[in-house]
Amino acid sequence: MPMYEGMLPPNPTHVLRFDTDGNAARAMTTLLGEVFDPTETAVAAFETEEDVWHVEAYFAHAPDEDAVRDLLRLVIGEKAEAVTFSAIGQKDWVKASLDGLKPVRAGRFLVHGSHDRHTVKVNDIAIEIDAALAFGTGHHGTTHGCLLALADELRKRRPQRVLDVGTGTGILALAAARALNDTVIAGDIDPVAVEVARANARLNGAGDNIRYYAAPGVRHALADRTRRFDLVFANILAKPLRQLAPAIAGVLAGPGTLILSGLLARDVPGVLSAYAAQGLRLQKRTDREGWATLVLKRGGVAPRPRRA
Repeated sequence: MPMYEGMLPPNPTHVLRFDTDGNAARAMTTLLGEVFDPTETAVAAFETEEDVWHVEAYFAHAPDEDAVRDLLRLVIGEKAEAVTFSAIGQKDWVKASLDGLKPVRAGRFLVHGSHDRHTVKVNDIAIEIDAALAFGTGHHGTTHGCLLALADELRKRRPQRVLDVGTGTGILALAAARALNDTVIAGDIDPVAVEVARANARLNGAGDNIRYYAAPGVRHALADRTRRFDLVFANILAKPLRQLAPAIAGVLAGPGTLILSGLLARDVPGVLSAYAAQGLRLQKRTDREGWATLVLKRGGVAPRPRRA
């Protein structure tokens, strides 16, 4: 089972790699995730054989190698000298991080690479995602949690208008569009992510079913529509989720469902408080690999009155 800390940065430039045992891998994944900015650094650990773990850390900028080695030395001692740092090409980093990962299932959704097309079953809603310059492959606990929440939502009802805020590779918008065979709105602050999402939609035959925008949050004519959407995804990070609470709550329809992720366990109370102030309450919480996914609906705490 892979372990992760942080969200994969959109344009990483350097990668750190080393092998260690399971306990050290867990400790280093947590330590590196705590020390570095989670928006610019991501750490992943994969078990390659019995109690041999491969640890990788991706950096948006060239790290101070001596400082990082000193940090690693606290856990792995002199083995820190064997740690390698290397520059990476933009087209190579996701492919390298996905080597050896298996298809991911969430209900009827099956996320897979092109080399695993043979695993798709007749009734699967298959989503093919390969190497790209944006976060969201289905293997991360946040994306997987959102897909499971979507699968659960579809067992209860059929949403009519769907919005995906911070779409990344577009996997959540793509899953909704494939399942509903209807138009989905998806946006991201990063234009590179939007182009990747478009390419993934075309690859999966859903290019005509998703309308994209490049803008922060819901600040675009496609998304900034009061009480318009009855299903909204926002799989980003805790701070922007709190900041966007009024805007996201404003576009969610009265009986709509909001699915939030990109949250470590410690982030959940602050995010719930921000959305409770907008009249949204927690319906369900799931945790995968240390990441929380929240399903919210209107009700509970009333919105706070605005001060003059």
